Amino acid sequence: MKKNIIIGSRGSILALAQADFIKDKLQINYPNLTFTIKEIVTSGDKDLKSNWENSDVSLKSFFTKEIEQGLLDGDIDIAVHSMKDMPAISPKGLICGAIPDREDARDVLVSKNGFLVTLPQGAKIGTSSLRRVMNLKAIRPDFEIKHLRGNIHTRLKKLETEDYDAIVLAAAGLKRTGMSNKITEYLSGEVFPPAPAQGVLYVQCRENDKEIKEILKSIHNENVAKIVEIEREFSKIFDGGCHTPMGCYSQVNGDKIKFTAVYSDEGKQIRAVVEDDLTKGKEIAYMAAEEIKNKINKGTIQ
Repeated sequence: MKKNIIIGSRGSILALAQADFIKDKLQINYPNLTFTIKEIVTSGDKDLKSNWENSDVSLKSFFTKEIEQGLLDGDIDIAVHSMKDMPAISPKGLICGAIPDREDARDVLVSKNGFLVTLPQGAKIGTSSLRRVMNLKAIRPDFEIKHLRGNIHTRLKKLETEDYDAIVLAAAGLKRTGMSNKITEYLSGEVFPPAPAQGVLYVQCRENDKEIKEILKSIHNENVAKIVEIEREFSKIFDGGCHTPMGCYSQVNGDKIKFTAVYSDEGKQIRAVVEDDLTKGKEIAYMAAEEIKNKINKGTIQ
């Protein structure tokens, strides 16, 4: 077995925090091995502005392609990605070796001027996520939504220095980078459904690397994997990408799941809630999607 295992990651503060999380877990489980993080620059990092603004293209490969190539070339042994950045199918020769414990899936408000319901009339909210815009407008149609891009630190700085009353971010990113103290309010997952697989990491390896596959088993969380399968299937049904206004939130109690899903059609939010056995897996996603499609067809949007 190799003694030094190389973990590939983007160089952003959040990506490195995620890679460190995986490194620490593996180091505890395998104290006789050494785990090293290697930073890899991706297409998305090189040309973030044009990639984000090209609304005809899914962004799911912009932050993974070069890292995956590093795996295929043998330059790294493990890759750590945000699950929401991952295409439905991995390149040939690569697999998901582990889905570890999930961080908080919810979105949060970081605000200068109070909570979501107490913000002033016409408050300026920063986000460029169509899903978040959909959720915000459903709660407060009076909000003025302002374009906001960049990494976590860039967004927080813009809130301080530019004309924003508040911004919406993922709880997971702030928690993983040690900035949960910035959070003004956690937004209810049922009312404000997050992106499918938000807060989940995807740990990738080579399909034929038996040793690494065995190592990664030690950090795999099968319950999280089952939930993610449902959420990603729901996203796939509606061709979910960065430009699709949709979200979902899973609450698991024993062998039961309460799956809340939303989709925006012609500016109107359609919601479905499915409560059933977790063992039904992807069928849960299809049940929610069917309910949403029926509401669209019947004009019973709520």
